[in-house]
Amino acid sequence: METTGYRPGSSSMSRKVQPTAPRAQEHQLSAQESRPPPEANAEAVRFLRSLRQEELQMLFFSETLVMVSDSGEPQGELTIEVQRGRYKDDFGLMSHCVLVHAFSRGLMDKMLCGNSLLGHLSWNLELMEQHSQEFIKFHILPMERKTSLLKQDDQLVMTRSIKEGQEVKTEVAFFPWHSITGFISEAANLVLLRVMAWRQTVPSNARFLALDTEGKLCYSTYQALGSQAIQVGHQQVEVFTVEQTVHSEEGIPMSCQFYLLPDGHVAKRVQVGSPGCCMITKMPILREEDEIEPRPAFEKKPLVWEEDVELYSRFMERKEELRLSHNSYLRQHPEAHALISDFLLFLLLRQPADVVTFAADFFGPFAVRRRPTPSLRSSNRPSPFRSLDPECSPSEG
Repeated sequence: METTGYRPGSSSMSRKVQPTAPRAQEHQLSAQESRPPPEANAEAVRFLRSLRQEELQMLFFSETLVMVSDSGEPQGELTIEVQRGRYKDDFGLMSHCVLVHAFSRGLMDKMLCGNSLLGHLSWNLELMEQHSQEFIKFHILPMERKTSLLKQDDQLVMTRSIKEGQEVKTEVAFFPWHSITGFISEAANLVLLRVMAWRQTVPSNARFLALDTEGKLCYSTYQALGSQAIQVGHQQVEVFTVEQTVHSEEGIPMSCQFYLLPDGHVAKRVQVGSPGCCMITKMPILREEDEIEPRPAFEKKPLVWEEDVELYSRFMERKEELRLSHNSYLRQHPEAHALISDFLLFLLLRQPADVVTFAADFFGPFAVRRRPTPSLRSSNRPSPFRSLDPECSPSEG
């Protein structure tokens, strides 16, 4: 019974590696050193760059699958949750991200086993940080494996520890960030499958990067196996089938088939070559994209207030109110009427070309803060030949 629900082959920690002869091992190491590191192709990178934040937010939900044996007996549960999260980087800056949490508990050959996964991803599924743990409670020698992936500066740091009984082995590996473009972590794989189900398409000939069970960088591919009908509870549903394969360079490829509902829910998951599977027992409520209705357009209609009885009545009332207020003010201040009459009389007599300047000269003497006009006004007029800046004026002799 397989225990993992994240990526193919992650439950193979119990697999024993046969020792090889020294000469064969040396030849294998030299071949690996000469082999160029794997690289994701343009199709994979283009697909990741096409992801939109609005699209990923439609895929935020939690789902639970039942782990069953090949005879149909329940063996445990697998829960996958994708939601919006927050992540603090090395500089203490907070940013929104995609938070993936998955965990499972079950039995494998009557032995307790399980795993957990917690990952923080950017909006184009780049890995920020991921922690995974899996265990198998063997009667003689219990096993536990922990893997941490952390982006630090311009590299990805991987820390793996394997505990067998009381013995713990730890290894640390570094991957330059530019060399892992198109890398799909276990957390990113769960979100990527939902995207493919939502779009009902798999990028053609796309070759991504992934880590195999030994923590080695290798290729990961996805293949669409078409649509088919499967039984969920008492009803048949149409699912979109995607097969993921991790091509380990040291072992055999690990493949896993996902039967996906249109909104990204996993209806069934089968690891090729492993007995049993994970499946849902009840049809979930399918999520649909919200249709944004266009804003209603209201035509601007001309307002003919004269024809509106209420507006015309308010206008006449306001007009009469202002007329009475103005008449009352003029009665209380007769000097205002005399002042305006004098100004109009002088204006009509002089008929100046610049009315504004004439009004300023006329009303200027009435200003409170205006300096008194000297008796000999002509002697105080500024000379047009003198500078207005007192520092530039000529010194007196």
